[in-house]
Amino acid sequence: KKWKQLSRLQRSVILFLFAFLAVCGVISYTSMGEPWKSVTNKSLDDQRTEPEIPGLKLANPAVLPAPQKADANLGNYPELSPQKPPKPPHVRRGPSNLQIKPSRRDVRLKTRHDSSRVVEEVVQADKEEKTEKSVISWRGAVIEPDQSTEPPSIKIKEPEKPSSVEAEDQKEPVPINERQMAVIEAFRHAWKGYKDFAWGHDELKPLSKSYSEWFGLGLTLIDALDTMWILGLKEEFEEARKWVANDLVFNKNVDVNLFESTIRILGGLLSTYHLSGDSLFLEKAKDIGNRLMPAFKTPSKIPYSDVNIGRGTAHPPRWTSDSTVAEVTSIQLEFRELSRLTGDEKFQKAVDEVMKHVHTLSGKNDGLVPMFINTNSGQFTHLGVYTLGARADSYYEYLLKQWIQGGKKENELLEDYMRAIEGVKKHLLQRSQPKKLTFVGELAHGHFSAKMDHLVCFLPGTLALGAHNGLTADHMKLAEALIETCYQMYAQVETGLSPEIVHFNLHAQKGHKDVEIKPADRHNLLRPETVESLFYMYRFTGDKKYQDWGWEILQNFNKYTRVPTGGYTSINNVQNPSNPEPRDKMESFFLGETLKYMFLLFSDDIDLINLDKYVFNTEAHPLPIWVPA
Repeated sequence: KKWKQLSRLQRSVILFLFAFLAVCGVISYTSMGEPWKSVTNKSLDDQRTEPEIPGLKLANPAVLPAPQKADANLGNYPELSPQKPPKPPHVRRGPSNLQIKPSRRDVRLKTRHDSSRVVEEVVQADKEEKTEKSVISWRGAVIEPDQSTEPPSIKIKEPEKPSSVEAEDQKEPVPINERQMAVIEAFRHAWKGYKDFAWGHDELKPLSKSYSEWFGLGLTLIDALDTMWILGLKEEFEEARKWVANDLVFNKNVDVNLFESTIRILGGLLSTYHLSGDSLFLEKAKDIGNRLMPAFKTPSKIPYSDVNIGRGTAHPPRWTSDSTVAEVTSIQLEFRELSRLTGDEKFQKAVDEVMKHVHTLSGKNDGLVPMFINTNSGQFTHLGVYTLGARADSYYEYLLKQWIQGGKKENELLEDYMRAIEGVKKHLLQRSQPKKLTFVGELAHGHFSAKMDHLVCFLPGTLALGAHNGLTADHMKLAEALIETCYQMYAQVETGLSPEIVHFNLHAQKGHKDVEIKPADRHNLLRPETVESLFYMYRFTGDKKYQDWGWEILQNFNKYTRVPTGGYTSINNVQNPSNPEPRDKMESFFLGETLKYMFLLFSDDIDLINLDKYVFNTEAHPLPIWVPA
């Protein structure tokens, strides 16, 4: 309407001005030519190729890419040559992939077409990145606070394979380094012995080139499945998978220990299902999970220790009606996850009832629990004895890990964990002489004992995990002190390998070290706890000394426990380098835990089992952290 109100002269002048400006614009554009165009394109390309910050978006359940063939790039490594700078492969090697969110900047650049608006967005992005530094954790991983207040969900979708678009957004892979190659070589050597002399059986006896049975369910093979996947050993994994598909049968008239079969078999199958996306492992997990449920048919709902998985009956040990506290409170991660995957609440309900019951019990000492609980009365027994070693250790570990698994919403678990750590500080912490090492002792009817199991060396890693998840920084300080102690349990011994139990000197004595070892305690079972904690400490601090300590331990395992024909063996005497007295047994957890944690310790890829996406069960099997549905 306004245009029509203008006079003919006014309209002519306006049209002339528009034409003049248009001609000037063309001349300006063509006079600048290609350089102007290339500068703009270069800016865009530079923005697209800037390093991305790996986000913590959880693919739930996360599916890792298939491992490379065992001999594709890794060789047999009878001897390790000096490391050469590795060339990054074109595709991510092994499973160190978890899905990475594209950076905010990349998303913006891909959705903008006007160059002037792109510049504005880049400036704005820079401003936003400066304001977001408060949520950047170690090595730039973005932590997004949980916005949900709803209780954990047990619903889950079938795993989805990463799409090709997602693959393009993944960051450059971190090449496998020399120390990781040494772990792969050690695993292959152990696996050779198992395959040659114990295939399909529970555990290898490497010296006699035979095997031992516990449950008759191929424990070593199942325990090692996810380790092979993480190490990228495709051929070994596929061969083991065939055995699971064709030969693993749970319909057997055999008694199994509820705790051990849960953490090793159920945990191993669930973890392998999540990493591979292969439904075979979920079906097997459902089978064994259902067969373990009769253990919970007790007057108190505190499960029996033993289950006959063929007959569907359960019972306590022959000599007592008690179960150990650690065993009944360290099966929760696995059964809760099984409910989440299947939608069947019975598994989670059974184990949650145990935790709620233990939460209400009397007989604790500032959060510390006794070692035994009666399956009839549901009450603690053998009161007054408190330890973080055998029979109680993983109770404390699973308090924290269930809280993390469920999205940090179950406050009773956190309260019990925090109270227990305060109890440890109050009653069990002491310092040795002469090096003033902080250690965790035991309390028996008010009397302190300077005895510490190697099993207690899980604690530094658990404390560090809690601190990483927002708990008090004092926990990390204690973790740093305790991991030093656990390392000294190796370093102060003649073979450089820790005994099963040590006693610390509380008073300085000339010619005495901090660590004293009794003859009955000087065996080494190839245990993982110290290496486990070294992994957590390195992942959260980046301090290379933790990798160096782990490297020393691996070298000493190779020196004193390696059997030439295949496999590694437990030893009876860590104080005798000339004759460590091999025991002729390779525990399944050496492949399931010790070597897995070694490999992860030596990695600089935080997305190789990202600890903001996964929580490890007490047998080192990673399970996804739940996110709101």
